[in-house]
Amino acid sequence: MKNTFVLFFVLAVFSVILISSPEFSIAKVFLDKIEKEYGPFAKRRAIALVQEMNEARDLDEMGKMEKVNDFFNQTPYVSDQKTYGVSDYWATRYELIGNDKADCEDYVIAKYFTLKELGVPTSKLFMTYAKSIRYKTAHLVLTYYETPRSIPLVLDNYNYKILPATMRDDLIPIYSFSGDELFKAKGAQIGKLVPASAQQKRPWDELVIKQQKG
Repeated sequence: MKNTFVLFFVLAVFSVILISSPEFSIAKVFLDKIEKEYGPFAKRRAIALVQEMNEARDLDEMGKMEKVNDFFNQTPYVSDQKTYGVSDYWATRYELIGNDKADCEDYVIAKYFTLKELGVPTSKLFMTYAKSIRYKTAHLVLTYYETPRSIPLVLDNYNYKILPATMRDDLIPIYSFSGDELFKAKGAQIGKLVPASAQQKRPWDELVIKQQKG
């Protein structure tokens, strides 16, 4: 299981390399590194991500989310057990691009940090644990709140279309974190489910409760 420092270091390095003004760019040394570690197709995927971000940078928030959601959903779903040999592993965006494999947590992490770099306020982005009724399993999705009281939009690797949570009857929300809160709460236990507490934000849960009360 990865150490929290290592996870943040890799995310930070990737962020610094990607961010450039006025356009996103990627350094040759980084391209050489990813090619050496994962091969030429991984290098192409890294370049494609930067190109996609440049195409998205001047769009509104919905446009950015559609671009990012579509890009990462092209990555094939593969379980952590098959990819990393463990039942639960939270991959960095670097690893997702390199391996061209992901499970639900990996999609969410990659989408979250990419949207953050594109200027979408992290105060609007939540990582939401839910139960998938269709697949009868725990699931993680990225949710976006235009305002604190808005019905959230769901960015998901099961259903590629970005829809309001009220149209996702196949998901039962359990609890939500902002990205920063999630990583702080997980501490050194990356990949372990964090039990709910009074301090955790549960906006989707609250919405469902209000709907049930009519």
